[in-house]
Order: sequence, then structure tokens, then C-alpha cells
Amino acid sequence: MSDTDVGGLGSGGVDLVLRSSRVVTPDGTRAASVAVRGGRIAAVLPYGSAVPAGARLEDVGDDAVLPGLVDTHVHVNDPGRTEWEGFWTATRAAAAGGVTTLIDMPLNSLPPTTTVGHLRTKQRAARDKAHVDTGFWGGAVPGNVPELRALHDAGVFGFKCFLSPSGVEEFPELGPDRLARSMAEIAGFGGLLIVHAEDPRRLTPPRPGPKYADFLASRPRDAENRAVEQLIGLARRLDARVHILHLSSADALPLIAAAKDDGVRITAETCPHFLTLTAEEVPDGATEFKCCPPIREAANRDALWAGLADGTIDCVVSDHSPCTTALKTSDFASAWGGISSLQLGLPAIWTEARRRGHTLDDVVRWMSAAPARLAGLGHKGAIEAGRDADFAVLAPDAAFTVDPARLHHRNQVTAYAGRTLHGVVRTTWLRGRCVMADGTFPAGPAGLLLERNN
Repeated sequence: MSDTDVGGLGSGGVDLVLRSSRVVTPDGTRAASVAVRGGRIAAVLPYGSAVPAGARLEDVGDDAVLPGLVDTHVHVNDPGRTEWEGFWTATRAAAAGGVTTLIDMPLNSLPPTTTVGHLRTKQRAARDKAHVDTGFWGGAVPGNVPELRALHDAGVFGFKCFLSPSGVEEFPELGPDRLARSMAEIAGFGGLLIVHAEDPRRLTPPRPGPKYADFLASRPRDAENRAVEQLIGLARRLDARVHILHLSSADALPLIAAAKDDGVRITAETCPHFLTLTAEEVPDGATEFKCCPPIREAANRDALWAGLADGTIDCVVSDHSPCTTALKTSDFASAWGGISSLQLGLPAIWTEARRRGHTLDDVVRWMSAAPARLAGLGHKGAIEAGRDADFAVLAPDAAFTVDPARLHHRNQVTAYAGRTLHGVVRTTWLRGRCVMADGTFPAGPAGLLLERNN
């Protein structure tokens, strides 16, 4: 094979070849050379293929080359609450964690993404600040059913709603009748409804104080189970496409599995904190562990892993929900609920996955391919010809101890502080361009603002 005829590519325009003994592809992990042309993957070639004339070779040795992660559950909070987070800091944290595409949630920013005008405000805030590709969810709230189709046409990837209070007054929950109206409207134009599924009738005000057990008792599994049951019934009746956000109750898994078997168009996600942390280990007053729904017991965590392994749970995404340090008081009743993990999701999941006998192929399926499919991002989520040349180069056997001072999100609070994790992200590539190398950002903001179907 000559330098000018590499697997039929010829010499025309291949600008990068990324080579590794471990490239994670849809057909499995193998030694390969990935040829990149114009920001897209031109071909996945045998490991020893000659490098086309004019192309740059990046040989990463035995480090693993993964498709860039797709995180469809990120709260950037910009504009309006940029002291909590922002597009500049959030997308740098994403790149540092091997995430090349994120989709921003419609709440915790001011304004929330509940009208086309508000979407445009959000896009203006993100423009020229995104270090990774960034898209947007719309919001379904009381009174905005007439806005939903226009938001869909403007390019949001779907619509988020709450069944219980969201924690911010500008994004109210949907009661049963409004939920049905919103779901019917979204189903009518083929959209996706994503739901924070907790039944408010099963929640109780948490007892003030530092005890995690009191907070956990205020948000029982049954609140999730009943909400999931309600959503399945509505999705079946309306033939709607519905996605369950941040599932923490493993008791709901049989309901979801049976619904899928019956042809109900329902999917579910869970998060690194539900798969790696347990209620038994949360110290009193440690509200960096507070989130809604909550981190549950070790046996529940094991059952979530089983649901992930058998496909009942479709994907793993961060639910990165940051706030200022001051809002993480020692009182579980009043502290802001949210875990910041955008930079740490991949090593956190890989650490636990490898302990349980899973492979990097599994991790890629859960954290890249499935979220890309959920959002309809057909050009993301896999290393194969025609996809965007988005890569995370991971040293899977390297370990590090989480130091909050080395995190790139705005407020360096994390439930993973002091933990030893496996899997160091060496470099992150966005459309063939290195955007993160060993914690630095040589390219500057190179992300695109994505719209549905682009």
C-alpha cells in the first residue's frame, strides 16, 4: 500500500491520522488508524496503514481512543446564574472529561428556555464561549403549550418538564392535566418529552438538619415508581416518546422493562453518582452529595447496574447541576440539590464498570452512542466513517485522586473529592482538532451551537 493510496482514500485532503492499539468502534475495540478529513472520520484503517501524504500522525500508543462522550443532561445556568456556572467554564470541564457534545437544560438560567425568544437569548450567551459542541433542550411549563412547536422548529432537541417542584420559581411543575396536554402536543409533531419523574404526593418536606437519612426519607423510591407508572400510561395512550431523567429507584426497572416489551416508546437514563456512590457512605452535613432524586442504598446501586447491563436503562449522563459554594450549607433541607460531575463522569463510571467486569465498549455504548441516539445526533457517538471526528483519548489504567482545585467548572465543589479514580483523559478532539491536552485548552472555544437535525 502506497502513501497515496491508503485504503482507497488517496491523498486528497486527509489531514490527521489518530493511531492507537485500542480504538473503540461499533464493531469492538481493536488496533486501528483513524483517518480524518475536514473534521469528519474518513475511514477506520488497519493499524499499520501508511499515512497519506500531507496528513499528521498522532500515535497515542496504548491509550484508548473513544468517541467523544455525549452528555445530554447538563445545567449550564447561563445567563442569569453565571455565578453558579457558565458556558465558558462548563464546556472546559466537559472537554477535560472527554465530553465533546453537551445539551443544556432549560432551567436554572434566567430566562428559562421556554420560548423561542428565550432560546435565542441562551444561544447568544453561549456563542464564542463553547469549548465543545452545545445544544439546547426546551422547557414544558404551565401555559407554554402554544410555544412548544415553535421551539421544536427552532431546533431544541426536546422538552423537559417536572412533575414535582423544580426548586426555581420560574420553572413550575406540570400537574396531571397539563402534563397530558403538553405530552399530546409534543407527540403531535414527533417531539421528545424528557421528565423529572417524582410524584409530589409521595414527597414530604425534609427535616431540617445535617442528617442524610432524614433527607433520603423525604424522597422515597415510591415517588419515582409512581411517577414512572403515570408516564408509561400516558405514553402508551398518546403514542408519545418519553424519556425518564436521572433514574435513581431501581424498583422502577421492571415497569420500564415491561413497557418497552409492550412497545411503549420510553427510555431511561441514570447518572454516575447513582452508580458509584451510596447512601451509607454520605457523611452528615456533606451536602455536596445532595441531589434530587437522591443517592440511594448500595443494594439499589447494584440493581441499577443490572438494569444498565440488560438494557433497561439506556444511557449514563451527568446531570451536572452546580451552584455556588455558599448554597451548599450543612443543612440537607435547605442546601441546593445538585452534583457537579461533568469533568469526572467518565473516570467515575469506568472505575466502577471495570470492577464489575464491564469493558470500555460498554462505557462508550452508555455514555456516547446511546445519548447521541436519544438526541438524534446521527453524526456523533461512534468512531466510524462519516461521523464527526470527536475523540477522547483515555489512559484507562492510570489512576488519580480527585482534587477539587483541579476541576474546571466554576465552583469547585464535588462529591468525588479525595476519591481515587481510574481513567485519565489525556486529550480531547473536536472535529479533528485537539481542544484539551493534559488539562490545557490549546484551541480556545471551538464548539458549535447545535440545533436538532444539524
